[in-house]
Amino acid sequence: MLAGRTTAALVLAAGVAVAVAGGAGLMLTRHPETVQATALQAFPAPTGPIAAVPRHGTTKVAKPIALLIPAIGVSTSLIHLGLTSSGALQVPPSTAVAGWYTGSPRPGATGSAVIAGHIDSHAGPGIFFRLPQLKPGDRIYVRRADGTLAVFKVTAVQTYAKDKFPTAAVYGPAPDPELRLITCGGVFDHSLKSYLSNTIVYATEVG
Repeated sequence: MLAGRTTAALVLAAGVAVAVAGGAGLMLTRHPETVQATALQAFPAPTGPIAAVPRHGTTKVAKPIALLIPAIGVSTSLIHLGLTSSGALQVPPSTAVAGWYTGSPRPGATGSAVIAGHIDSHAGPGIFFRLPQLKPGDRIYVRRADGTLAVFKVTAVQTYAKDKFPTAAVYGPAPDPELRLITCGGVFDHSLKSYLSNTIVYATEVG
C-alpha cells in the first residue's frame, strides 16, 4: 500500500514538471473575443434525477483540490462550480483553472465526477486547450484535500454539437468511479461568439 502511494506521489511530482514544460507550447491566441464569449456558454445543465443519482457515496472521499494531466501539460488547482440562477452550469472565472461541479460525485466516489474548463479566450489558450489531444489509456490525476490521489484512465474522447450534448452520459449515474472532463470545441462561430460543439473526455478510475 505504501509502495503504491509512493509511486503515485512520484508520478504527481513528475507530472508537474511535464505540465510546466507543456505550457510553453500553448502560446497561440485562438480568437479575439472575451473569456465569456469563447468559454463554456450554453452548457446543458444537469436536470432532475440525472444529477442526483450519482451523488451516492460522495462523502466517502475528500473534496478534489487539483487536477494533473501529464500527457497534455495540465496542472491546475480546482475551484468549485455550482449552477447559475438560470440553472446553467457555472464556468470558471479564469481560463487558467478548471472547476469541479459540486452537484456531481467527488472524484473517486461512485458515479460520474464532472470537471469543466475553458479552451481559450482573447488572451490565448485556456487550461483545456489541448484536451482533444488526449487518447485512450492516458492518465488523469486528481489530488484531494486529505492528500490522497485518484487516478483515472481515459477511455474515450468525443466531440458533440451543443444541441446534441449527451446529458445522460455526462451527468447520469455510473456503477463505478468515473470522470468527465468538459470544454468547448469544434468550429468557432464568430457571429454567435461561441463554439458550436463540446469536447468531452470520459475516464474510469484505475487506482
